[in-house]
Amino acid sequence: MPENTPSGRPAITPDVDLDPPPVAASAPDAGRHPRPRRSAATRAAILAAARDRFAADGYERATIRAIARDAGIDPSMVMRYYGNKEGLFAAASEIDLRAPDLMAVPPEERAARLVRHFIELWESDETLTGMMRVGVTNEAGAERMRQVFAEQVRPLLDAVCTVPEEAPARAALIGSQILGMALCRYVLHVPPAVDFSHDELVAWLAPTIQRYLTAETP
Repeated sequence: MPENTPSGRPAITPDVDLDPPPVAASAPDAGRHPRPRRSAATRAAILAAARDRFAADGYERATIRAIARDAGIDPSMVMRYYGNKEGLFAAASEIDLRAPDLMAVPPEERAARLVRHFIELWESDETLTGMMRVGVTNEAGAERMRQVFAEQVRPLLDAVCTVPEEAPARAALIGSQILGMALCRYVLHVPPAVDFSHDELVAWLAPTIQRYLTAETP
């Protein structure tokens, strides 16, 4: 039964359980359309607000309350989905680069394939842009970006590097080109960088990255 307000009218309880209730297999109304599932939208709003807040305030100063306010929900919802700030940061910084298998690409085309993949990835995944902003403003974000690079990019480049001991240096040089352009194009919005087409970016960046992949050490 709903509680009464001081005026005697029933209080309105906010709908905080956004997941649809379980439906029994033998329910008589099983043929009806279920209540629309809104938890995915709620999670997306929380994560978007979290990335913005972590970027603006840093990990230490960002609070669950501020993130919930930005997302337009109650702080209890953030705790319900992610437990605490550490869990929320881990979820907000979850990145899958879906790196291509360069071994399946002709050696002379690997740099162009890599550049085009990352351009398309940056423009289709807001998580990357959000984490780039976090990474340039606080150490927790920077460490997360380093971790992603080590776990997902380094193995990709190690596989095609003909001199294994040179792989770390070559990977860092390649990262400087890809991440540097991403910073200029998607975070700082430097006018010439944002105006390049995909083909133009590939034409400019691929020769340099190809050199980092194959050239002899200076």
